[in-house]
Amino acid sequence: GLGDVYKRQVLNVKKVLPIAKEVNKIIIETYEYLETLPNKKAKDAHMKVVEESIKREYTPRMKKLSYSQGKLLIKLIYRESNSSSYGLIQAFLGPVRAGFYQAFAWAFGSSLKKRYEPNGADRLVERIVLQVEAGQL
Repeated sequence: GLGDVYKRQVLNVKKVLPIAKEVNKIIIETYEYLETLPNKKAKDAHMKVVEESIKREYTPRMKKLSYSQGKLLIKLIYRESNSSSYGLIQAFLGPVRAGFYQAFAWAFGSSLKKRYEPNGADRLVERIVLQVEAGQL
């Protein structure tokens, strides 16, 4: 019943919310660091390093996520970044790499362009996230 759906969603949020927060931190730190680099060549070189480390660390973790957890992760990255995560990724990865991430999202049957709707479709998730963040769950 509904109780089971709620319990499952609580477990899902608890599993992927920390990852979403980490990813958002990486996006912000990377973006800020790129701003300090003198030219495109230096930026591209740094992005290569970041990409490699992300792949190394996150690929095994992503593989452990279910389809619904993958979709939820993308929504929560969107929530954490308070903007389209696609837009943010595109801002520092460029359109080609953003296309790669878009493909990653499609693998989960989702889209990075999907909005997070705390007052609509994602009402339950938002409630759970706030409770988890407040240490109530």
